Amino acid sequence: MVKIITDTTSCISQEIASKYGIPVIPQIINFGEESYFEGSQMDIPTFMKRLRTSPILPKTAAPPPGLFTEEFRRLVPLGEPIICIHPSREVSGTVNSATVAALEFPQADIRVIDTRLVASPLGSLVELAAQWAAAGADADTIEARLRDYMQRTRLYFLVATLEYLQRGGRIGGAQALLGTVLQIKPILCLRDGRVDQFEKERTHKRAIARLKELVINQAPHDGTAHLSVMHAGVLEEGQALAAELSQLINQPQVPVVDMPPAIVTHGGPGILAVGFFIKSE
Repeated sequence: MVKIITDTTSCISQEIASKYGIPVIPQIINFGEESYFEGSQMDIPTFMKRLRTSPILPKTAAPPPGLFTEEFRRLVPLGEPIICIHPSREVSGTVNSATVAALEFPQADIRVIDTRLVASPLGSLVELAAQWAAAGADADTIEARLRDYMQRTRLYFLVATLEYLQRGGRIGGAQALLGTVLQIKPILCLRDGRVDQFEKERTHKRAIARLKELVINQAPHDGTAHLSVMHAGVLEEGQALAAELSQLINQPQVPVVDMPPAIVTHGGPGILAVGFFIKSE
C-alpha cells in the first residue's frame, strides 16, 4: 500500500493521522532563541496565549531534512511508494526539506508534491490520498488525482491585520493593500501558491457575507466540496459560519479547524478562512 506523509500545516487531525498511519512532520516555531516542534512541543492554546503576551514575535522554520530521513528509513524497507504532500514552496521550505531527504534513498519511489496550498484544503488532499491508498490505488493514480484536486481547490481568508503577513514576508500580491489597510477589510486568497488580494470590502460584516457568497457560488452543493472553515482565535465566528454554510451547500458536517501556529505566526490572530473543492470542468 502506498504510504502518505504530510506535515502540521495540513491541519490534519490526530484521529485521521492515526487511522491511516500518516506521519505528520512538525513545523518549527521559534520564540527568540527557543525552538519548539509544532504540535508535540507547542500546542495551539499554548501558542495563542504566548503570541498575545510575548514581546517577541515568533518566527517559523521548515522541518529539517533529518525529520523526513527518520521516516524514510522506517518506510523505505517496506518496499512501497511514498507520497509526501506539503504546502506551497512560496510559503514554506517543507518541500525542499523533503526533497533533500529523499535524495538519500535513490532506489526508493519517493514523490514530494508541492500542492501550492496550505491549511485545511491541504489536509483534505492528504485524507483523500490516504483513502485512495487504503482502497488499493497505485502511486501514479493517487498522484494524478491529487494534481486534479489541486487545480480545483479554493482558499479564501480574512485577517484582522496585514501586519503579520508583512513582517513574515508572506504578503505576496497583497502588498498593494498596505497603504489602505485602515479603510478596508481585504479578502485574501492563495493564488499560484502565494497570498494574493482577491477583493476588498468596507466592513468585516460585508467581508463575511462575501465569503458566504463565494462558497455558495463556487462550491458544489452535492456533498463533494469537502468544505472546511478555519480560524485563529475566533471559534464562535467560525462555528457560526460553518453552521450556515452547511445548510446552504448541503454538506452535513463542515469541520471547524484551528489554524496551527506555523500559519498563525504569519497571518496573526483573527484569521477566518474557507477552503473547498470546485467541480471538475
